[in-house]
Amino acid sequence: MAVRHYTLDFNLSTAVDPASTVSGLLSIFHEQELTETIHDTGGHGYLATFVGKNGRFVVLRVHSHGLVTVDLQCYEEDDIAQLDNLLNALENKLKVLLNGNITRIKKLPALLRGAKVDRYWPTADGRLIEYDIDKVVYEEDSEYQNIKILHSQQYGNILVLDGDVNLAESDSAYTRAITGSGKENYAGKEVLILGGGDGGILAELVKQKPKMITMVEISFTELLLDFYIDQKVIDGCKKYMRKTCGDILDNLKGDCYQILIQDCVPLLKKYVQEGRTFDYVINDLTAIPISTSPEEDSTWEFLRLILDLSIKVLHPSGKYFTQGNSANLTEALNLFEERLGRLSCPVDFHKEVVCVPSYLEQWVFYTAWKK
Repeated sequence: MAVRHYTLDFNLSTAVDPASTVSGLLSIFHEQELTETIHDTGGHGYLATFVGKNGRFVVLRVHSHGLVTVDLQCYEEDDIAQLDNLLNALENKLKVLLNGNITRIKKLPALLRGAKVDRYWPTADGRLIEYDIDKVVYEEDSEYQNIKILHSQQYGNILVLDGDVNLAESDSAYTRAITGSGKENYAGKEVLILGGGDGGILAELVKQKPKMITMVEISFTELLLDFYIDQKVIDGCKKYMRKTCGDILDNLKGDCYQILIQDCVPLLKKYVQEGRTFDYVINDLTAIPISTSPEEDSTWEFLRLILDLSIKVLHPSGKYFTQGNSANLTEALNLFEERLGRLSCPVDFHKEVVCVPSYLEQWVFYTAWKK
């Protein structure tokens, strides 16, 4: 059973007398059989709660600095028409009572809390986004993580790993950016993809007839015990993300690609020892960490390790592609760029800012190459 949470806010040009304001609203609450309890705020305006027999709960507050807020909670099954009538009646009454003193009225759509299908996901910079998700099409708990594929009316199916939005079927802009924005020729080239469990990068590059693509599809290190991409991600995507991956994940091996389900770190170290190189290395394992305290965040150490090993297996004329993070996370992006300048092999780099549809924010992508 879910709960709906409605909000109604009135910004005022000057503070008002709570007693005269509230007295004009009480009849509306009483008509809805809501019983009030007045609370002591220690001189910070007026606060009352109203409880109804049907489980409705209202918080009315007249703030001393010139703001009136109404919060209404009810069960999802409650009569929406009645709730709208209640909020409209309160809004109309307050317009009369506060005539000439209102600078802004804001009524937000109801938050649906505790629903079976979660529609709320945060952006990288901490803003709350409500998606038009109407069903869960796939959910599995693997040995490593929780995997969900959710259906959005606007974005198609969305892959979500441990609560983090990874990719939607509409996010071709992401795939295009992390493979060079259409400026690269992969024909006859050796390509290494780290991660990429949704299959989008692999499906796109196979079209260009590379010599061989090696995609390594799990990462487990002592540095980062809580980050994995695994076989169950592939299982879900090849069935429910086919607009992204096509049929490329139906087989782990094809004429010009192979998918290896193993830890990428030992494999990268092995390639370094063997002197093997790739024309392109595409890191789709994880975004740059939000934390700006690298010494306290193992993800930064993991990122440094992958970055250093990737550059070592990069052909002298090759290119390294990776996602960054939200363009708003300037401190974290600057830290990453500092790390690019401290690798064992010197590199140059440039970055590109791209709007990824389902992320609802500008996303930074990096290209690096050996000096």
